[in-house]
Amino acid sequence: MSQIPPQNDEKTQASPDVSEMAGSAESGGAEGDALEALHHDLQEMKDKAQVHWDQFVRAQAELDNLRKRAERDLANAHKYALERFANELLPVKDSLEMGMSAAEGAEGDSSIREGMALTLRMFAQVLTKFGIEEVNPVGERFDPERHQAMTMQPSDEQPPNTVLAVMQKGYVLNDRLLRPAMVVVSKSPT
Repeated sequence: MSQIPPQNDEKTQASPDVSEMAGSAESGGAEGDALEALHHDLQEMKDKAQVHWDQFVRAQAELDNLRKRAERDLANAHKYALERFANELLPVKDSLEMGMSAAEGAEGDSSIREGMALTLRMFAQVLTKFGIEEVNPVGERFDPERHQAMTMQPSDEQPPNTVLAVMQKGYVLNDRLLRPAMVVVSKSPT
């Protein structure tokens, strides 16, 4: 039997024969143990790399969430910065409105009423400019998140849980409730 001589291409010379590696590993020599130890070390390094990659991805996600939360908090701070100031101004507007109501029924100088009406209109325009809107829910269904029921009154004309009258207007700042409207709510007549 004749043996076929090995080919002299670069591929076969550069890589050792698999059967030789298996033979040397089976021989129980130090080379087999070293190769197995290298495979074990490689697997440990791959596992560590995966753990570190997972930690990196989690840290990136946490950093992204923190950045988004900070942006949202900053936007809310800008959006609702006027809340305390607006709460202090609302009683002033209420007083002006009550003064207007009292002046309408009284005899006297109409220029004072006109001046108060103009001041009240300007006040309302400034509030609207800064996102503060009135909640005047007469005829609407009672909403406990936006209204505060002061009393209930029997009514044949309105269905139950309808706002009949507003005792004090409510206000919202950019859709956030500043002050609930104090209302009289209908109930079914008995």
